[in-house]
Amino acid sequence: MAREPHKREEEELIKRYEETIKRRTHEFFDIEAYETIVDYYLLHGKSKKALRAVNMAMEQHPYSTELFSVKAQVLTNLQQYDEALELLEKAQSLHPADIDIMLSRGSIYSLQSRFDQAIVVYEQALEIAQEGRDEIYYNLGLAYQSQEQYELAIQQYKLAVDENINHEGALYELAYCLDVVGQLENSLAYYRKFIDEDPFSAAAWYNLGIVSNKLEQYKEALEAYEYAIALDDSFASAHFNMGNTLMNLELYTKALDEFRKTIEIEGPSPEVYCCMGAAYESLEQYDLGLKYYQKSSKLDTMYDEAWFGAGSCLQKQEKWYQALHFFNKAVKLNSINPEYWKAAAYTEYKIGNTISAISAYEEASALDPADKEVWLDWSYIYFEQGAYDKAIQLLEQGIVELADDADLYYRMTVYMIEGGRLKEAFSFLENALLLNFEGHRVLFDFFPKVETQKALYRIIEQFRKENQG
Repeated sequence: MAREPHKREEEELIKRYEETIKRRTHEFFDIEAYETIVDYYLLHGKSKKALRAVNMAMEQHPYSTELFSVKAQVLTNLQQYDEALELLEKAQSLHPADIDIMLSRGSIYSLQSRFDQAIVVYEQALEIAQEGRDEIYYNLGLAYQSQEQYELAIQQYKLAVDENINHEGALYELAYCLDVVGQLENSLAYYRKFIDEDPFSAAAWYNLGIVSNKLEQYKEALEAYEYAIALDDSFASAHFNMGNTLMNLELYTKALDEFRKTIEIEGPSPEVYCCMGAAYESLEQYDLGLKYYQKSSKLDTMYDEAWFGAGSCLQKQEKWYQALHFFNKAVKLNSINPEYWKAAAYTEYKIGNTISAISAYEEASALDPADKEVWLDWSYIYFEQGAYDKAIQLLEQGIVELADDADLYYRMTVYMIEGGRLKEAFSFLENALLLNFEGHRVLFDFFPKVETQKALYRIIEQFRKENQG
């Protein structure tokens, strides 16, 4: 199949530019060509090459103020925020009514957590903007949201939606903020008014789908997305969101159909490939899951969810060494996700890297102390080594965090019995039985000997008789 003409032209331009660099010649490129070159490098995560290209552009076009914004974008990618702001301020002094420059300045202030300054710039932009006001309101909303001023953020997102009902970012963030302040369910009327105003609006049904999905009203969300798609079959976001709702309903094969439709309409993306990987993983088709997670990570090497998903598929196939490679990559990209640390810890344990496993569980517990699996699996490492006191001390920390979790008390009963601390063991057993009597069956997994099981059964039966009714 022939390549699209613009794609081929772009590749030829990049090749010609790189030949110029390699040979140290001085071929002239116009501003539009340089913008294409810079965009190409930014898209492929090559910010330093983009900076070299824009510097060359400014040498060849010294009087072009539009290149100030291009260079500012590159510097922002390189996290050189002060230099980027300096350039944008020069550009603003030459073009005081340029809304794009204002938005860029506001964005950098936000990246620096200078939200009050960002808000001032966005409000100045609103005073003169004749179009694109939805984007300004949206950015104002993000600035307020970052300061946890959710009510003010909600106001701005609603103004953005009033300007443009199809602004997906504003719709998503509006639903999030309404959820945070506990107003999402009460706001259903706000979303239904769009349908009352225009029942044949695909966007209105799509909005309702977003909110219903967030409220975990999955059947209602599915119905709303179906209406949106019936009205506009090329509505890629509706297909994608419908796929996610079907995932929540555990209808994985149907979800895959919607993800494929999304790709047909707007081409592949890391997010859609990652969702397809998750669908195949849920169907226990782990090789296909791995394939799509890897497709996702190839499109965006920084997409940590794809690396984690690939590791998960390999872990479920007990390919421990391969799984660990992917989990470590996910941890490196996002070191504050406790699930990544927990998965890496378990895999290290299965490989036999006890010290690394303990270290990873420690990280996971610090990030999410309310995850009982971390405490159970981490303490089990010491238990398995016969270090009962260490296992007990660790589980005591878990019980401080999760004082009403029966599983922790049952496990503590096991550790106490094996450690010879029978009186304390029965105290923990009593607490466990009070919290969840039926959970006692887990004890028999740890004590396969019939004599021990009979002794435990007698104690448990005695407790039941004394506490029944």
